[in-house]
Amino acid sequence: QVQLVESGGGLVQPGGSLRLSCAASGSIFRLATGWYRQGPGKQRELVATITSGGDTNYADSVKGRFTISRDNAKNTVYLQMNSLKPEDAAVYYCNMIKYGLNYWGQGTQVTVSS
Repeated sequence: QVQLVESGGGLVQPGGSLRLSCAASGSIFRLATGWYRQGPGKQRELVATITSGGDTNYADSVKGRFTISRDNAKNTVYLQMNSLKPEDAAVYYCNMIKYGLNYWGQGTQVTVSS
């Protein structure tokens, strides 16, 4: 079983930056990981993923602004978010897949407002 704890959310002005972290309870060395988000009244959507080999994939809406990365030694995945827009406001969730099972964190709120 994998436990995930997200942190780093908060209130930021449009154009600002935040860095989200997702700490896993065990090794993430061979795990595919990702970030998803769910805005008010919306379905959960993919933001970015990173494979165990470091290959990344991004939603079109965040390409060029967000960067996903991982530190296997710290069992942590990061999401650097720059040039934030009001439409980026959502609860952000960390996801990892282990032995075919999906694991989710509790989410961290990101609010983008002036």
